[in-house]
Amino acid sequence: MRGTGVGSFPGESQRDYDEALSVVLGELAPAEHGLAFLPEVPGRGAGAAITGRTLGLVTELDADLQPEGWRLTGTSGASPVDQRRARSLLAQDLDALEERAAGHTGPFKVQVAGPWTLAATVERPRGDKLLADHGARRELAQALAVAVADHLADVRRRLPDAAELVLQLDEPALPAVLAAGVPTASGFGKHRMVHPPEASEALAWVLAAADAAGATPWVHCCAPDVPIGLLRGAGARGVMLDLDLLDADGHDAAAEALEAGDTVVLGVVPTTGRLPGDKVLVERVLRWLDMLGLDPEQVGAGLAVSPSCGLAGSTAAEARRALELARTVARAVSG
Repeated sequence: MRGTGVGSFPGESQRDYDEALSVVLGELAPAEHGLAFLPEVPGRGAGAAITGRTLGLVTELDADLQPEGWRLTGTSGASPVDQRRARSLLAQDLDALEERAAGHTGPFKVQVAGPWTLAATVERPRGDKLLADHGARRELAQALAVAVADHLADVRRRLPDAAELVLQLDEPALPAVLAAGVPTASGFGKHRMVHPPEASEALAWVLAAADAAGATPWVHCCAPDVPIGLLRGAGARGVMLDLDLLDADGHDAAAEALEAGDTVVLGVVPTTGRLPGDKVLVERVLRWLDMLGLDPEQVGAGLAVSPSCGLAGSTAAEARRALELARTVARAVSG
């Protein structure tokens, strides 16, 4: 059993990123009870946040930054300056990883935004979200699949041969996409729901690309009504969930995933308020397993623990402590 993090860290500078990377490698690189990951420091600007960071990888589509957020330009050729900056910043982060993780062994996780969260966030050239255009959202998902394969190849090149890669697809908007809950540009209406078969198909393209690149594909969704069955059906071999947001169906679906041999990353470490002691969190995980009728030894490495969501709103000290707690709880529950 391992502890890990969702991805984001506090800070506003490259120095803050370097510190976040040091914390992650220091707290989670020991592979027995930790899963290290590439941190994100969105406070450095839009190009460092998850949407801009991911668009920086998507070389088949051009995007620029507008006052309302990221927008596809509808042109081809040289990438817009904002997209190039995002790409350059990520390359700089990967250079730092390569330098500091030369001796890393065991698993290592990277995060990108999923196709439906991008479609619900990024605008079309003519306005409104990509979600409004069936062809545009299909093109985006296919371009993202290519970008994920290229990104994983780049990360693998920078890590020791023994490193096992995990691809975390961030899909916080997916439940709203499925429930027609994403507002239109005017704010007076909602985009039409995306039906599960189409949602699954787009996810499958990206998750299959990760699998073909030799990475284990996971999906993270810190929102209510996570469609765990749909995610697993699309090819996710792991799901990352906020325990506080799971309903009865969610608990049952998580148990099914564990029993089937997939990974469940349980978000139990709070990201707001005072952090509890490790014993409180250990008891919470054990009570959850007992409620599901699962033995800790039975689930073994299939269960991991993490903060409930990203840590960008924490202080640097709180972020470090949150990862320390995740690792400590994982070790304690493992016995």
